[in-house]
Amino acid sequence: QEWENTFVTWDPQDFCNISRVILPMDAYWYPPIFILERVSGHHSTSLESVVVMHNGSFNFTQTFQATLTCSLMIFKFPFDTQTCNLSIASFLYPATDLIMMTRRTPAEMMNDSHSFFLTDGEWKFTNLSIVRYFEELNEENFCVVTYMISLERRPTLYILNLILPTCALYLLDMAVLFGPSSLEEKINLQIAIILGSSMLAVILNDILPTSSNKPPMIGTG
Repeated sequence: QEWENTFVTWDPQDFCNISRVILPMDAYWYPPIFILERVSGHHSTSLESVVVMHNGSFNFTQTFQATLTCSLMIFKFPFDTQTCNLSIASFLYPATDLIMMTRRTPAEMMNDSHSFFLTDGEWKFTNLSIVRYFEELNEENFCVVTYMISLERRPTLYILNLILPTCALYLLDMAVLFGPSSLEEKINLQIAIILGSSMLAVILNDILPTSSNKPPMIGTG
């Protein structure tokens, strides 16, 4: 976070060329911000200091890790793309007193995020966009900044472990149904196929999130 306080300025030449000092956060006013989405857990560092420049510029950096709950659309699983929002606002000060702005462009933040995002995980970080708007509350407007994070699932593992076995079971089912085997052999093979399909359904139910309103296409099929 960066902000300016015109009442906190000094001439470095009058103070041994000291152009900046590090002070506790509670020494001066600082803009309180909140994450609007539901947070199931967070972790932040104990660093509670701010850098004050001689021109009245304040700079505060704090690492913050939060787990957000996103509404997922998994109908195209495992070829689905998801968008999760991270909204930051300060409902203590209306827009007439506090306006939040982003210093870097979405492209710059995208490049920085790629360096921190795990490249060998299940999800691929595809896009980041920033939307700033004003939300009305109690006849006052408050500034809200929303980061829209787009993710794409890596489907290779699910294709090998789920889709290909499912297609093989369906093809085997058709081959048994129209094959020249006897009725007893067809019944035994059909029972085995049903058990295999049930096992795949249990595996699919364990790996899918429960925050989606529509089941995946492979589950309904």
